[in-house]
Amino acid sequence: MRFTRVTQPVRARPGRVYQALIDPEAVVTWMVPPGMRSEVHAFDAREGGSFRISLSYRAPTGTGKTSPQTDTFHGRFVELVPGERVVQVVEFETDDPVMRGEMTIRYTLVEAGDTTYVAAEHENLPPGLSEEDNALGWRLSLAQLAKLVEAG
Repeated sequence: MRFTRVTQPVRARPGRVYQALIDPEAVVTWMVPPGMRSEVHAFDAREGGSFRISLSYRAPTGTGKTSPQTDTFHGRFVELVPGERVVQVVEFETDDPVMRGEMTIRYTLVEAGDTTYVAAEHENLPPGLSEEDNALGWRLSLAQLAKLVEAG
């Protein structure tokens, strides 16, 4: 199984971090690497609820998974444990067979003093998605999550 795991410390309580994981207004801010913009099309943060998000490159790249400039993915919330865990099943919207397949994303929150450690595990990466590139994207996004939550 191909996967990545990235951990980010956040100087905040787990409840605040959890809210940023399930709030579409927060997600549109942190779940986007630099050089891209995010659009949340649908977001029903409850177990069984669905979501659909697009990440678009600001500069022409021709490397999008859904279109030359855009990565769109949809999924559902499988498990929501306030202050502890969010589990999603996601899939890229693509015609490219090497980018297809359901992936599981698991966020685990662990409190240590005044810090919450956010572990993001991304399982079942499709063959066309580099583990290294995926890990870099997660590091950048989780750093933005920390910045957003720590700013209050």
